[in-house]
Amino acid sequence: MIWIIQKTFAVTEYRQFKNTDPPQVLRLWNECQLGRGAATGLHCDEFDELIFSQIYFDPAGLILACQEGKVVGFVHAGFGASEDRSWLSTKDGVICAVMVHPSARQQGIGRELVRRAEQHLRERGSKKIYAGSADPRDPFYCGIYGGSQSAGFLRSDPAAAPFFAKLGYAPCEEHIVFQRSLGAGAADPVGVRLVNVRRTTRLTALNQEPKSWWWQTRYGRLDAMHLALVPRAGGTPLARISVVGLDRYVNTWQTRGIGLLGLYVSEANRKKGYGQALLVEVCRRVRDDMVQLAEAHAPKSDAAAIAVLESAGFQPIDSGQVYRALHE
Repeated sequence: MIWIIQKTFAVTEYRQFKNTDPPQVLRLWNECQLGRGAATGLHCDEFDELIFSQIYFDPAGLILACQEGKVVGFVHAGFGASEDRSWLSTKDGVICAVMVHPSARQQGIGRELVRRAEQHLRERGSKKIYAGSADPRDPFYCGIYGGSQSAGFLRSDPAAAPFFAKLGYAPCEEHIVFQRSLGAGAADPVGVRLVNVRRTTRLTALNQEPKSWWWQTRYGRLDAMHLALVPRAGGTPLARISVVGLDRYVNTWQTRGIGLLGLYVSEANRKKGYGQALLVEVCRRVRDDMVQLAEAHAPKSDAAAIAVLESAGFQPIDSGQVYRALHE
């Protein structure tokens, strides 16, 4: 006699987000093992502040997979910013997150979630569909996935690349994640040009750094400050940067970190060491506040940004990939 054992799965129901779902969505987030780039140990109020309370949050874009009343997966679809970054542009849709609980994988749930997300985006006018948030297509999860800023799906989250390849998505952008240790024994870069720049400049806070509506919706919800390198004799900033707190990653990284973004050096002052000096001075300042780690991102295609980060002692530790659907 031959016994045939057939594995059976619970029936999966798909539905849009309800106001009672945040605890289950948060539980799934914390149990999905998303890697070093995801904040863990979060509370519902943090999810609410960064995601559900966004003015453009649409429950129809957050699609849940449920088995026996329990959320076992979800996909979150949204839109990028308009050219002037004053509102959304539905022409570019983005799948910001997709996850399935480890116990419910290999059942086709992820594939079906993405299919439904694509349908949602197309119905609202998207001509292009991307997978992985990156500026200016990063409406959600800033501050809890990616680190200092959104960078697509991180390579330290290894399930993403093969999953989207099977669904007909191809890589279209890559972002490098850099970090620099600020703990005991971490030495600052040295050099004659750096010394000369420090003698003639000082670090100062910008009290009213104007930012777009799009910036405010994401980074404005984090603990942020704006700093600039200015001549000691006075005058306009030579270089400026924004600093955001990354305390939500303490549980994952086991250390306190900050994110650096938007490094800008005026055209007339480039290649003079001001970018490097600003990064070094910012790291010195936050070290005094017991910050032990600094993170910054740069597009892989931006050789100048990569060079200045490396000159300031930052090292690549991860990268993020954005994918684009080939079946649009």
